[in-house]
Amino acid sequence: MRVESLECKHYRNLSDVSLSCPEELHLFVGPNAQGKTNLLESLYCLALGKSHRSRSHKDLIQFGQNHANIKASVKRGQQGVRLEVKLSEKGKKVIRNGIEQRKLSQYIGTLPAVLFAPEDLAIVKGSPQIRRRFLDMEIGQVSPTYVHNLTQLNKLLTQRNSLLKQLAQKRNAQFSLLEVLDEQFIHISVQLWKKRFQFLASLQEWAKEIHRAITRQQEELLVEYRSSLPISALQDEQEWGNLLKQELEQKRDKELMRGSTLVGPHRDDLYLSVNGLNLHLYGSQGQQRTAALSLKLAEIELIRQETGYYPILLLDDVLSELDDSRKTHLLEAIRGKVQTFVTTTGLEGIDPETIARARIYQVRQGSITELGG
Repeated sequence: MRVESLECKHYRNLSDVSLSCPEELHLFVGPNAQGKTNLLESLYCLALGKSHRSRSHKDLIQFGQNHANIKASVKRGQQGVRLEVKLSEKGKKVIRNGIEQRKLSQYIGTLPAVLFAPEDLAIVKGSPQIRRRFLDMEIGQVSPTYVHNLTQLNKLLTQRNSLLKQLAQKRNAQFSLLEVLDEQFIHISVQLWKKRFQFLASLQEWAKEIHRAITRQQEELLVEYRSSLPISALQDEQEWGNLLKQELEQKRDKELMRGSTLVGPHRDDLYLSVNGLNLHLYGSQGQQRTAALSLKLAEIELIRQETGYYPILLLDDVLSELDDSRKTHLLEAIRGKVQTFVTTTGLEGIDPETIARARIYQVRQGSITELGG
């Protein structure tokens, strides 16, 4: 997988950027708040159809403009693909080879991408919502069906929560409608759980192996799925559905009181431990960073395993957050395999060999200039 060219127009502070980027490694250097992160965000938006930093696409349009555009020519093996994301005040369009994709699930996965930024350390130490988002974004890149099911789940949650509030206030709502929504919710939840367990089994194997290598066989990383229900990968789908149905019935009064759905995939979490130690609660900063790095490198290998292609890698000012040992392991793990885009405030701390094989750019006030060849 290779991005061969990139164009950004009116994307945040990137007024008009055009890059030829067929090489494996690209370093974008400059002070903070100049546009480095915006450039990586544009690539992420091109890959996933949305930003990782903003819920509203309107925030991505340059101040004073009414539209933004991102285009790229991508090489998938021997196949060339043209991708485009158009943003306007009216909405967003994702386009592949000149054809608008009506559903995001039809678009995601064309350009797999893995982003690693300082805030990704929150995968370990942050809230369950962050870990669920990590799962959802990565599974979505290898499974269009998962994206579709996740969209359906969110719609059902909105409808169900609204109905719960109406029922609690006795406003012309019927419990029979809640039963219909529950059936749909149970079906979609089971499909999501099935894919999450499958994905996590593979992710765990890769992450454990990578983590052992980084820690020189001293630490054993365990990644487990923790559901709001007592379910496990050893149970079948019918058992999951029955358990969810029972739990929804038992929590009916609480849900009516709160006006929200209290059990389901949207309430689940990942549990990470090293040598039996809960990383979220007791892990040192170094252990948390090693676990986050292991998960990201595992993600790369898993995407290759599922799609046949390595994703592109976006490293947003993350090298400065890693010590020399972790930094070396990261750069060696991706060398010769993964096209990588790196942002940094300076080249200090990056080894000369890495600098020598990279294409280097200066980023200042939204303008990007190549430094040498």
